[in-house]
Amino acid sequence: MTGYDLAVIGLGYVGMPLAKEAVAAGLRVVGFEVDPRKVDALNAGRSYIDDLTDADLEHMLAGGFRATLDESVLAQSRTIVICVPTPLDEDHRPDLSAVEGATATVARNLSAGALVVLESTTWPGTTDEVARPLLESSGLTAGKDFHLAFSPERIDPGNPKFGLRNTPKVVGGYTGACRDVATAFYAQFIEQVVPVSGTREAEMAKLLENTYRHVNIALVNEMAIFCDELGINLWESIEAAATKPFGFQKFLPGPGVGGHCIPVDPSYLSYTVRKLGYPFRFVELAQEINERMPSYVVARAQRLLNRHKKAVNGAKVLMLGVTYKPDIADERETPALPVARALLELGADLAFVDPYVKEWAVDGTPVPREENLSTAVAEADITLLLQQHAAFDLTVIEDHGKLVLDTRGVLAEGERVERL
Repeated sequence: MTGYDLAVIGLGYVGMPLAKEAVAAGLRVVGFEVDPRKVDALNAGRSYIDDLTDADLEHMLAGGFRATLDESVLAQSRTIVICVPTPLDEDHRPDLSAVEGATATVARNLSAGALVVLESTTWPGTTDEVARPLLESSGLTAGKDFHLAFSPERIDPGNPKFGLRNTPKVVGGYTGACRDVATAFYAQFIEQVVPVSGTREAEMAKLLENTYRHVNIALVNEMAIFCDELGINLWESIEAAATKPFGFQKFLPGPGVGGHCIPVDPSYLSYTVRKLGYPFRFVELAQEINERMPSYVVARAQRLLNRHKKAVNGAKVLMLGVTYKPDIADERETPALPVARALLELGADLAFVDPYVKEWAVDGTPVPREENLSTAVAEADITLLLQQHAAFDLTVIEDHGKLVLDTRGVLAEGERVERL
């Protein structure tokens, strides 16, 4: 087959690192995207992904990569990897519309002998029960006329140590032959590939990883609430526990969970279990605890202001860091949003500082951005450290803040500084 070694569908934080490593390994790669703005930006050498610089993109373009709105490139591709978003709807049910749309597009352009891999996180059974029938509407049969596999994405935006190449890649195939073909494909540019017996095991592996984190974060978040009441420094207790060289992994409390994975993936697992007729109580309780943390942050800020005879209504509240994790621009599911929403409802005068976010709004209401950290902290009635970007000078916050609520446990506690 002439044409491309790889077509990537969905050119976001999962698809672009995949395309980058494949190009670096010498593969002929094309990216298919339905958003013309993304296609134009990529082909012009402008990256909108945290982990992909413009220089990285220039190397990719020089290596033959291009982005396109033309789905016919899929018919010319030996391997097609689907990396589209899988959000939740308003009722916390999986929204597979992007996966279904992408898979139907592949079906219209599927060639015999091709490998199709789904990387989008979803509930166990999706590859077999949703993707396979759509693909087989092409008249080709999975495991016979084309290969089908699932390989969960493990991208961690902003992680300086682990990227696509050196993070082990789990792969499950519809058949043993499908698994072997997919394993050989990924082995071209990923150091360790981990084959599992089927697509459901691979789908479950991803959900297990993030449900584990979700539940343990909820544990320390709940402990933060009652340790405050008990007068216990939980942060110190966590560091003490973490000295144990076995049987304990450190998780830290915070203002809520963000990003695509932790707030979303466990709900896919809960949805699957509920289809069996009973609740997944661990996940649903963890969801409840983690979702209430923004309200708890606001209540603590309110209490801190009250202690100093100030009301939230009319108070100047400075939010430091509005992204979901440090040192990146990604705002998906950021807990800063519900915190800000509640503060605005209480009449707070909000502003924010974030080196990675130039404009920020809450439900369409723009929040003013302060450029100078020192001045902004000194002028605010209360400062909320929501994200510990490395660019923030912590001593400035400690020295100049009138009142500070540290939700990340990185500031020294004092008369004016409280930890969550």
